[in-house]
Amino acid sequence: MKPLKRHLEDSIKSHFNSYKEILILLGARQVGKTTLLKRIFPNAYYFLVDNEPVKKNLESYDIFTYKQFIPKNTVIVIDEIHQLSDPGRAAKIIYDQIPNVKLIITGSSSLNIKNKTTESLAGRKIDYNLYPLTFVEYLYQNEIINTLNLNFFNDIASVNPLKKTVYSFDLQKILNQVLTYGLYPHVINYPGDEKYLRNLTDSVIFKDIADLQLIEDRNAALNILKLLAHQIGNLVNLTEISKRLQKDVRTIQKYIQIFEKSYLIFTLSPFSKNKRDEIGKTQKIYFYDLGIRNALINNFTDINLRPDRGQLFENFIITECLKANQYLNAGYALHFWRTKHQAEVDLVLQKQEQLIGIEIKYSNGRVSKAFSNRYPEALTKLITSLNFLSQ
Repeated sequence: MKPLKRHLEDSIKSHFNSYKEILILLGARQVGKTTLLKRIFPNAYYFLVDNEPVKKNLESYDIFTYKQFIPKNTVIVIDEIHQLSDPGRAAKIIYDQIPNVKLIITGSSSLNIKNKTTESLAGRKIDYNLYPLTFVEYLYQNEIINTLNLNFFNDIASVNPLKKTVYSFDLQKILNQVLTYGLYPHVINYPGDEKYLRNLTDSVIFKDIADLQLIEDRNAALNILKLLAHQIGNLVNLTEISKRLQKDVRTIQKYIQIFEKSYLIFTLSPFSKNKRDEIGKTQKIYFYDLGIRNALINNFTDINLRPDRGQLFENFIITECLKANQYLNAGYALHFWRTKHQAEVDLVLQKQEQLIGIEIKYSNGRVSKAFSNRYPEALTKLITSLNFLSQ
């Protein structure tokens, strides 16, 4: 099996060759942040905040202490910096006062770093997000394909229609496994490891999120996530969730924001040009990883036997587009479109005046004529399980 190469590798290398700013690498636990950095910077000095002496030294916030254990003229990686009482203060001291150090910090939650920071890092940092593997990364690591690219996203944004392609491997079998078990790096070596996914889900909810000390009721948090897991691809009704769990809407909103900042879920807002009958506020929620989603609802049934197969495929394609858009720095805003009369487009990519309306179906379908009629300037694409992957 090939070394675990990621799309972000070239961007991070370019950053280090061109800029002095602190590099902040964010992403959920076990998506491969440390593995990626050790591949790029094998000779860097790594400080694990889990190590108590390291944590004690860093939490001294004393420049003389720092200079005793942090070498000059090198690359420094502080792993899981959010575990410090004031991560921004530590980063600022190193950046400002230790000569010729290039600093990288990692964290599992942007909220962790932001909420514990008293010193602003504005003008001193560049953020990168690392997600679970893309489908192409998964194929590449399994030596099914030989090149690592995101051509599928460029194909979506082009004027050419997507075409069905015949592959030398069983695309449907691999896709169905990914829709069931997700794209965490661990699943490459241990496909179908349901216990791992359940443990990972518990760790994120009951350790990482609990460490934020912003959630008063862990069971309520878990129940909210389970309800959201059943609603991927649907408009999220906060009032309905509030009634079912007997929690006020503000608490539901707060927990959803925490889940977003912890890289469990993300939201899509509706695309609307203030047309009277277009949905303008209600959001949809998707999961960054379908293995986590399926662990939450305790359902790893074969895809061909599942009534939620279409929802899973929609979540998969939208997540792949989100990853590619960020890794390529393509600059699209991701939305969905829906009218009060139920006309709908699953995904809308918008960049300045460019509009792309995308219908996502596991098998067959078509793009809403209502969208094409209302926005005749828009490109429209149909993505299915047979045409989503570029040759």
